[in-house]
Amino acid sequence: MNIGERHAGGWPPGVDDTGIAVFRCLQERGVAYDWVSHEAAATMDDCRQVEQVLEAPVCKNLFLCNRQKTRFTLLLMPGNKPFHTRDITAQLQCSRLSFAGGDCMERLLHASPGSASVMGLLFDGEHRVRLAIDRDLLKNEWFGCHPCRNTCTLRMKTHDLLYNLLPAWGVRPDFVELPEESE
Repeated sequence: MNIGERHAGGWPPGVDDTGIAVFRCLQERGVAYDWVSHEAAATMDDCRQVEQVLEAPVCKNLFLCNRQKTRFTLLLMPGNKPFHTRDITAQLQCSRLSFAGGDCMERLLHASPGSASVMGLLFDGEHRVRLAIDRDLLKNEWFGCHPCRNTCTLRMKTHDLLYNLLPAWGVRPDFVELPEESE
């Protein structure tokens, strides 16, 4: 994968309106961040190379919904953990979850499949998407994610995400504990 150099502040040339809104939000909230441009990184294997350049873990972002597609959840979890719906439904006290379609992701998070990101909650003013975060992510000083496009990855302090951005967007995350291996 072709990965550029790490940059502090600003944003990549040619970024679309969604990306500009994300980067502007970071600047307006006073969040220090770095970014790197790269080829489309749609899988966690792709993101491992990006992690080396950013010197920060990139989390797995899963956009989930109930069977009726009326309740949506964005799950943030370490990239090395497997996902099994049974591991989360009881903790969130919800019915079985499955992957939501790209049309819902675009409408609610302004992202396409492979680009789901917590930064998409910036666009969810009606709070239709519930945020669930695996507690293991809280152990990391740095947090890596896409700015709603998988050709760029951001690095910011986990503290800034939890105590600056999410409260500013009116998002109260649910914290879950997902096993390393399904039990």
